[in-house]
Amino acid sequence: MHCAVKENYKISGFLVFFLIHSTQTGIGMLSFQRQIIEGAGQDSWIAVIIAGLCLHIVLWMMVKILNNPSKDIIDVHRYCFGRFLGNAVSLLLIGYFFIIALTVLLAYINILQVWIFPALKTWELSLALLIILYYLITGGFRVLTGFCFFSVLLSTGLMFSLYFPLQHGQLNYFFPIFNHSFSDLLKSSQSSSVVFLGFESLLLYFPFLKSPQTNIKWAHFALLFSTIKYLALLIVTLLYFSQGHLSRTLWPTLEMMKIIEVPFLERFEYLFIFIWLMIIIPTVCIPLWCCTRLTKRLFALKPKLFLVVVLAFLFIAAQPFNDQTKIYALSRFTSQIGIYFVIAYIPLLFVLYFAIKKMKGKRLAQ
Repeated sequence: MHCAVKENYKISGFLVFFLIHSTQTGIGMLSFQRQIIEGAGQDSWIAVIIAGLCLHIVLWMMVKILNNPSKDIIDVHRYCFGRFLGNAVSLLLIGYFFIIALTVLLAYINILQVWIFPALKTWELSLALLIILYYLITGGFRVLTGFCFFSVLLSTGLMFSLYFPLQHGQLNYFFPIFNHSFSDLLKSSQSSSVVFLGFESLLLYFPFLKSPQTNIKWAHFALLFSTIKYLALLIVTLLYFSQGHLSRTLWPTLEMMKIIEVPFLERFEYLFIFIWLMIIIPTVCIPLWCCTRLTKRLFALKPKLFLVVVLAFLFIAAQPFNDQTKIYALSRFTSQIGIYFVIAYIPLLFVLYFAIKKMKGKRLAQ
């Protein structure tokens, strides 16, 4: 039943830490603060903790249904719904991962156009980025894993730049604390869950991990590290901006980077944006790899051939989104789909999987 992966294509189990963390540390780190304060305001840091804890439970559910033997979401769907209907449900995931890749790509292109290259068209920037994506994805899953490793190192190093806006922080912006209702915290938790999306790609690359039963702790460490990063970034942001100012700021992280001055560089945020390209690439590459993996398993199509098709569709789909309003609407739509998939569908699939497994066990016992 399970999906067999050749040993030479597998990666060490501890590298799942870098795979998960790199897919969660993307374009959302530049702007999530504005959305998250809509519910709980200065108490939104509590919502980040709540969201992080809840996603540990979802991750535990994912591992439970994928383990013993190691399989992917396609095998789980076939087990629960039968081969035909299971493949049809798995087919929807191609659209899900495609929309995630499109949203991240457009969000980064929008930042480049607003901050650095206002004269360049969307098609010019998207074409250049898609060429880079093709080169990386055709290298295979192990190459992507190595890139995720360096992405995590870069994003972690850039966190030290928060020292500069922290120097200008005002403690009174952080008070009063515990001043919002539980419903307000839940609203902010829902908003903060968006930035943690990306770890669900584990549903497809789980069979590529060596000894996942003993190494899955690294996945939980990745979620914990992501929670700590977002929590630190949010606290610095809350200390730096007033609530009114923050609600009107599109990219709070970039705004904070503007105050950094170095002798050899006048605009540090430009360097920050270019470095961030290396950080967001896994959040586009991994979903696109998931698309090619799904088609290979469902239709036995060659991944490289289908990748060209996916990138062509990605290029075409990016062209209508030529203003901030459309990109923001797409981001909200993608966020809602992602939350429903992670918070609702995965727990439902978990319950269904073990219910069917229990019923089949009883039949065999009879």
